[in-house]
Amino acid sequence: MTGTTVNERPDLSVYLVTDAAQAAACGRDVPDTVAAAVAGGVTAVQVREKDGDARDFLATVVRLAAVLPERVALFVNDRVDVFLAARAAGARVTGVHVGQSDLPVAAVRGLVGPDAVIGLSAATEEELRAAAKEQARVDYVGIGALHATRTKADAPPELGVEGFGRLALPTPLPAVAIGGVTVPDMPLLRAAGAAGGAIVSGICAASDPRAAARAYAEAWAGKA
Repeated sequence: MTGTTVNERPDLSVYLVTDAAQAAACGRDVPDTVAAAVAGGVTAVQVREKDGDARDFLATVVRLAAVLPERVALFVNDRVDVFLAARAAGARVTGVHVGQSDLPVAAVRGLVGPDAVIGLSAATEEELRAAAKEQARVDYVGIGALHATRTKADAPPELGVEGFGRLALPTPLPAVAIGGVTVPDMPLLRAAGAAGGAIVSGICAASDPRAAARAYAEAWAGKA
C-alpha cells in the first residue's frame, strides 16, 4: 500500500546518514549521493537536515521515496512533521530516527502509527535501559560515537568497537553504530553484535560514493 510499510525488520547493515553540505562540497546533491550509494550496497538511508528549509527537506524525502528500491529503508531524522507530510503525500517512508532531546518515543509512536519504524539515539547504559523499556515503541537504537567525529558537534565521547559492544550486548534492541565508522570497523562491529554501521562522511564526502558504499558493504559481508 502506498505510503505505508510492512512490519518487517529493515536491513540496517550499511546505513547511510545524509549530509547535504558534504555532498555539495563534492559537487553533488543528496539524491545523487544516495542513488550512487544505494547502487554500491547501502541498505538504509536516513535523511538528515539540521539547518535546511522544511519544504526542501520534505521535497528531498519524497523524491528519494519515489526512486529508492523497496529493499532500502528510508528514515527521516528528527522531523516527525516531515515524515507525516511525506506519508500524507503517498511517499514510501519507513520511519523516523529521533534523539534524546527530541519528542519522547511514546509521543512519536502515537503520531507516526504502529507500522512506522522508530530509531532512537543512545550513548549510555541508562539511555539504553530506558530504550529497552520502550521496546514496544522503539525498533532499534543508534549507539555512538564509535570514533571522534566532526559531523555532529555535540557527539558523545568515542566508544571504540569494544565500548560499543559492551553497551550493545545487554540491549534486546538491534543496535547500529554511528560516529566516524570506517570500512575496517564493519566486520568488527558485526562480530560485536551490531545490526549495522551508520556512515556519514565515509560516503557523503567520498569522491565516489558508489565505490565507498561498496567497500562498506563488502566489509560487512566479510568480502573485503
